[in-house]
Amino acid sequence: MAYTLPDLDYDYAALEPHLSAQILEIHHGKHHAAYVAGLNTVVDELASARSSDDYSSLPGLERKHAFNLAGHVLHSLFWENLSPDGGGRPEGDLALAIDENFGGFDQFRGQMSAATVSVMGSGWGALCWEPLGQRLYVAQLYDHQGNVGPGSLPLLVLDAWEHAYYLQYQNRRPDYVDAIWNVVNWADISQRFKAAKDVGLS
Repeated sequence: MAYTLPDLDYDYAALEPHLSAQILEIHHGKHHAAYVAGLNTVVDELASARSSDDYSSLPGLERKHAFNLAGHVLHSLFWENLSPDGGGRPEGDLALAIDENFGGFDQFRGQMSAATVSVMGSGWGALCWEPLGQRLYVAQLYDHQGNVGPGSLPLLVLDAWEHAYYLQYQNRRPDYVDAIWNVVNWADISQRFKAAKDVGLS
């Protein structure tokens, strides 16, 4: 079954003024779509390698698969992490866990923002659940991969690739990160947190 580009739950203009319609249209319809197309292509290429029993290109194919798969997964999560009705602060169990693991929401937001702003080159900031220690933590993802512990589940991801903000914010990545908190969908993240707590390493 081929991978497909997910539809957004909102119009491209729904997140304005924080994220422009132009950025969302290009980001979703061009960049995310390219990861989906690349993923489908490399899946076919891996199938051809198996059928021909020729694995000479396997290292490159594995890198392409990991890169495009991670891009597709992270962007699919990113769109659901945003909402025109977002912003504010989390409530309930997620809020309590943030207080316990970060010392309060302001401290969490400060660390998450700094991680997203300071990721070198292209990458992401991510709030993750670590099931072995039953803890939340913030990670920096370089490109689309790396720095996430095995078994950890991303709950909230903030895209720090230039295509996510440059048309609107130019080189002002901190302004983009500050603005995106106005559209963070805490209801979605809280649901992911609840589901993640049921995932173990057994």
